[in-house]
Amino acid sequence: YNHRKKEYKYHRGKIPITAVKELKLNEIELPCLDLNIIKKRDEANKNKDFSDKMFDLAKEFACAETIVVAAPYWDLMFPAVVKNYFENITVNGLTFKYGENGIPQGLCAAKRLIYVTTSGGAIICNFGFDYVKALCQMFYGIKDVKCISAQGLDIYGTDVEKILSDAKNSISI
Repeated sequence: YNHRKKEYKYHRGKIPITAVKELKLNEIELPCLDLNIIKKRDEANKNKDFSDKMFDLAKEFACAETIVVAAPYWDLMFPAVVKNYFENITVNGLTFKYGENGIPQGLCAAKRLIYVTTSGGAIICNFGFDYVKALCQMFYGIKDVKCISAQGLDIYGTDVEKILSDAKNSISI
């Protein structure tokens, strides 16, 4: 990281720092991982050449200072596109690397990730947050991972504005 130029240098490319970058997963094309993509990733890591545009999302994620993931609570988790996003950014050599003992070591600059979710009813098991937290702490090197949830939004008679306001106010910056 070069503090003067406000850009991260990653392998042969540079990612400029912006105040906030919003990514709407339903508006971008995310390939589903297959054998060809995995081979391409392995070759890129072997050659330390991540110049292909398929690595742009992983580079952006790796360079972020703070990450906020907002996803609805669906079927004990989150929508499939969120899982697909994490599969696309979990790249050996960019967001993590394997140590000599085979244990992943994080390469991400972020110190924290905030996972925000909403649900119509109560959240009983939040496998989506558990998955994201495990990736952050075990692969990306992001230790501070918090979940902010607004629950019960579809329950008749609830004060939706209060639930949302309470969830928003629980975020510490």
